[in-house]
Amino acid sequence: GKALDLFRKGGFAATSLDDLSSATGMNRPSLYGAFGDKRELYIKSYQRYRDDARAATAEIFRAEMPIRKRLARIYAIALDIYLSGDAGPRGCFTVMTATSEAIADPDIRAMVLDALVGLDRAFAICFQRAKESGELPPSADPAVLGQLASATVHTIAIRSRAGVSRMELELIVNGAIDVMVGDK
Repeated sequence: GKALDLFRKGGFAATSLDDLSSATGMNRPSLYGAFGDKRELYIKSYQRYRDDARAATAEIFRAEMPIRKRLARIYAIALDIYLSGDAGPRGCFTVMTATSEAIADPDIRAMVLDALVGLDRAFAICFQRAKESGELPPSADPAVLGQLASATVHTIAIRSRAGVSRMELELIVNGAIDVMVGDK
């Protein structure tokens, strides 16, 4: 958890082994023994972040509820995650740090792609169910709506990290929901 916090704050390159050692209270040999090298600790931290984020939203993605309410709850949880942090908003690990590492590391790239495609699919399933229940018109494309919903997650992650207020982020979310599912 301490390593995850450091990597979320500064990314891979800016987080030194000394930083990790200090934050975890473990010396370098103990860090290597427990987690492998810095890259392996980064990957394990990223996996933990993804597992925690999935756990926070899994029930909402599965539960039966109107699409507008489902989206609002998912985005509220995302904002809670992105705006947390003792040193200020941390944003999303995938968007803020892992995408940078994905350029040069095929394992991290695969994890990022899996996260992005997985979120698209989870949203697309929600939109498909909403279409089948009549909440959306027959012409609605669940796959495209899923990508738009994911894009909204990404923009609030970036904007939260940049210091945009929660109120402004909620306005973006509400506008995006209106575009995706129609005005109230």
